[in-house]
Amino acid sequence: MSPSDTTRLINPVKERMALGDVALGMVVRLGRSGDIARLAKATGHDFIFMDAQHSLFSVETIGHIAQVALGCGIAPFVRVRSCDDPNTSLLLDNGVTGIVYPDVGSAADARRAVNAAKFPPIGKRSVCGGYPHFDYRSVPLTQSIPALNDATLVVCMIETKEGLENIEAIAAVDGVDVIHIGANDLLNSLGKPGKFDDPILVAALDRAIAAAQKHGKFAGCGGNRDVERQLQVIRKGVRFVTTQTDMGFLTAAASKWTDGVRQGWKP
Repeated sequence: MSPSDTTRLINPVKERMALGDVALGMVVRLGRSGDIARLAKATGHDFIFMDAQHSLFSVETIGHIAQVALGCGIAPFVRVRSCDDPNTSLLLDNGVTGIVYPDVGSAADARRAVNAAKFPPIGKRSVCGGYPHFDYRSVPLTQSIPALNDATLVVCMIETKEGLENIEAIAAVDGVDVIHIGANDLLNSLGKPGKFDDPILVAALDRAIAAAQKHGKFAGCGGNRDVERQLQVIRKGVRFVTTQTDMGFLTAAASKWTDGVRQGWKP
């Protein structure tokens, strides 16, 4: 963004999905510095998904990581604790460009999620000034608010039977951008933990894709840590995918390396 173009914000996730391509995100549970954003970018990811629901992050740490992500062209998303997480607007004010809401069970939940993440007339988010998204330039609210609303993504996770039953109504809520199937929790809630090939998950993903397409939203999938299964849902129409956690990538690569050395050298 040039100094003369102070209101143009680009969310690489939204941009890629709008072109019909898939946006890939690394779930961050271990990283505590901006280096993780650069590593995600260098490994072909479009966004990071900082997991503040299951990992111990301070808001200041999230802010620092988000700043680096903005600087290197990767979208910083945060999974908050619920649709009522009081930190939602604070995170967005300080560099985050997408909020992932866990366990969205109804249209009412989705509306609360949108209200916290979007400014009027779409939501009820309060206004501050000096947004890092504009490199702290002074931008008139008449320009900054529409730009921030457009660049901020709201992701609603479907993780329960209730959420699945209400998925069409959730997708219809104005301001929701992504209907995201949380495979692990959804399967667990349906009594089929870890059964990623079960027809019930296949049907849930098909339903999410159909609901998203009907209402002009995007379908997402997470928790399914297998390349071929991820490719299958992408070919069906999923456009928002979390690949693996930073912890998972590190342990898998390190284990493969040490196993190779130990298997290749026999005393």
